[in-house]
Amino acid sequence: MLKGEYLRYLNKLYTYMGLDDLSKEELKDLVRGYAKNIIAMDGIWFQSNEKKNGMDEAMEHDRNVWKNFSISEGRRLKKFLHLEEHPGLTGLKEALSIRFSALGNPVVELYEEGDFLIYKVVKCRVQIARKRKGMPYHPCKSAAIFEQRCFASAIDDRIKCDVISCYPDVTDENAACVWRFYIPE
Repeated sequence: MLKGEYLRYLNKLYTYMGLDDLSKEELKDLVRGYAKNIIAMDGIWFQSNEKKNGMDEAMEHDRNVWKNFSISEGRRLKKFLHLEEHPGLTGLKEALSIRFSALGNPVVELYEEGDFLIYKVVKCRVQIARKRKGMPYHPCKSAAIFEQRCFASAIDDRIKCDVISCYPDVTDENAACVWRFYIPE
């Protein structure tokens, strides 16, 4: 099937499925549901890998997945938001506010602090699920570093990112993880 035919097919399919009939609120709920589904799928994939291959190998794959996925997600959101080449922290703030993790986690904060943009996942769906299942917390820091840095760089390659708090190195007991974004002088 040619690209144009495929796109027309998808358009028909989505129209048939009733997306055009959904209200704005229903579409918002659908997007938030999809964001939660991405987090759930990632957790299921990771737990399967963890069970079969052990934590170290699962984390190696997790780092690779997040590095590549975050670049892709960042580029797509940059295009969707019509951001310029170097939109700075303002563009990053726009993109972070609608990325899947911001929409799929129960409580996320995004705010400016001086010349920094702070992204805080207060309640993390992954850690909540692992606790509910009696599993140890996911040692997400090494993969999340790739996730946050690659996403930010896809929005604006000048942006740097520091981890303030992320399991297993938690320095903020009131959040699952905290990230600081900035553009060096």
